[in-house]
Amino acid sequence: MTKQANQLIKSQSPYLLQHAYNPVNWYPWGPEALAKAKAENKPILVSIGYSACHWCHVMEHESFEDEATAAIMNEHFISIKIDREERPDLDNIYMDAVQAMGLQGGWPLNVFLMPNQKPFYGGTYFPNTNWKGLLQNIAEAYDKHFDDLSKSAEGFGNSLKQKEKDKYNLSSSDNELSPNELVLISDKIESQMDDQWGGMKRVPKFPMPSIWNFLLDYAQLKSNLSLKEKVVFTLKKIGMGGIYDHLAGGFSRYSVDGEWFAPHFEKMLYDNGQLLSLYSKAYQNSKAPLFKEKIVETIHWLKSEMLEKDGGFFAALDADSEGEEGKFYTWTFDELEALLEEGEEWFYELYNTSKNGNWENGVNILFQTSSYEEVASKFGLTTKELIEKVTFTKQRLLSLRNMRIRPGLDDKILSGWNGLVISGLVQAYWATNSDEAKSMALQNGEFLLDKMLRENQLYRSYKNGTAYTPAFLEDYAAVIQGFIHLYQLTFDEKWILKARALTDFTLEHFLDHEEGLFYFNNPDSEELIANKKEIFDNVIPSSNSMMASNLHFLSLYFYHEPYSKLSDQLLGLIRTTLIKEPGFLTNWASVYLSKLVPTPEIAIVGKGAKELALQLQQNYSGHKVMAVSETTDSGLPLLEHKVADPKGNALIYVCFNKACQQPVSTAEAAIKQFPKLA
Repeated sequence: MTKQANQLIKSQSPYLLQHAYNPVNWYPWGPEALAKAKAENKPILVSIGYSACHWCHVMEHESFEDEATAAIMNEHFISIKIDREERPDLDNIYMDAVQAMGLQGGWPLNVFLMPNQKPFYGGTYFPNTNWKGLLQNIAEAYDKHFDDLSKSAEGFGNSLKQKEKDKYNLSSSDNELSPNELVLISDKIESQMDDQWGGMKRVPKFPMPSIWNFLLDYAQLKSNLSLKEKVVFTLKKIGMGGIYDHLAGGFSRYSVDGEWFAPHFEKMLYDNGQLLSLYSKAYQNSKAPLFKEKIVETIHWLKSEMLEKDGGFFAALDADSEGEEGKFYTWTFDELEALLEEGEEWFYELYNTSKNGNWENGVNILFQTSSYEEVASKFGLTTKELIEKVTFTKQRLLSLRNMRIRPGLDDKILSGWNGLVISGLVQAYWATNSDEAKSMALQNGEFLLDKMLRENQLYRSYKNGTAYTPAFLEDYAAVIQGFIHLYQLTFDEKWILKARALTDFTLEHFLDHEEGLFYFNNPDSEELIANKKEIFDNVIPSSNSMMASNLHFLSLYFYHEPYSKLSDQLLGLIRTTLIKEPGFLTNWASVYLSKLVPTPEIAIVGKGAKELALQLQQNYSGHKVMAVSETTDSGLPLLEHKVADPKGNALIYVCFNKACQQPVSTAEAAIKQFPKLA
């Protein structure tokens, strides 16, 4: 019998399309479903997930593909499926609601609403028996205790509308920024670090790039070698762990343990963009060869597995293949033994594999705990000889792995996540001189300009030739940051001018002037039961902290005081909370650092200016803004009144607060004029 498609069949989202032939009469979020709930006086079930989510697949198979369960849902509810990656605004609202109910958040997120969209109950994954029981209990409560549910929903609806200022007790701070406060912030984060395995002392372990980015910049400015080594140690442990794909490159989302060993095998674009940037900066600071290996392999993975023909990057790879988590990435000992030749015992040692498997069901995750140097010494090899063997053997294993059934690909393109990848690729170019990274960054920037922007209106998602869903603050913030990086890569002023135009769009449409923070969603695009603001830095830095950073740097390019003032105000609101609890505010800590230690304003004018700029970028990875022109016809304020030497050769002007040091002609001399943190 041919399965009947539900309303999701019209969607672009791979996640929604996965549910298009469920017997559940799913609707996408939109006026039709919301009106139907009111017309039929039925509660709404909102179920939120994403395509790479393992437990979302489990619940679909157990419950949403089950005819008996679907019958209950279809009779008593208007069921709406949401891809959290397409609609993070709705996910934010209903995740907050579930946590306000005292329940644990996560995905799949299942929330029950009144027809007016206000929530009254929710949860995450439910086994099928529990789910059917819950559906019947809620249907009965809706019929018999409607007033009680309405009252409860009203309370949760009101709590969702609470201002962030009140919720988190934020108050403006106009005091002078203090080096002592930065020491407090750094010390608190450092005290929560895991000295044995790197990362933070918690399980599961997420890479959290914004933490290590802040500490790396802080350690560089403070000349704190001990702190720098702790960051390098963490990044080595992550790069050696099972969370990293040792054959193809790229990082999984997190490890389920405290040792970076067993990943949740989904690979998300946002992680890889940020980690590419972080490992590139760490390589510039440490010259650790392991970091270069991760950079090169991850660039190759982005190009071979995640790049769309026109230059956009796809969103994610699933954790599962053939219905089993990690099957694509793991190895039985017999498979390895059949491929490896006599005398290649070094491989088992290097990657901690065993006859009985090092993970569940007798399979092995490739997991490195010893360095190449240590393993080479044990097997009587030079490090160079071992690395040659590793490279050759990884290629053989990868060729075999590529014959397996691949995990599902979420082939939608998300503008903000692409912005993060642009920044990562640009940093990788500065770190490794990879022309591939440079060309992919530029191609991606052109893709965003051409496919996902209509003047200054950015769209969140793109698929099958169509951009859809107005973008969120996260998208604007990451794309603005990416475009600033593209300007610093090419010194083509269209990128910095577009970054400014997008910033002005966010000021017009996203800024809550009363509270002084940006909304996550554009209230002008769609009316929701609450307009949320994102403050805390998580696996992606908060959109408000990214905007505070963008405003700071753009104010220096354009000498535009209102940008600087708003950036200061944003940091001022968060400052007290940041000092008390910095662990989830580390991108704010980076903003603090860029303001306390004056950001170098670098102008380079004359013949050879771009070569000097590249040398600066290659040799100094800290905060700076840089404007470059081979001639003197630029309209950028930062370049005004700057001239070449009498022969027309480039001079470098290092300025602070519009006051410039003596111009110099070498990158080395310019870096000596950069500030340090005492």
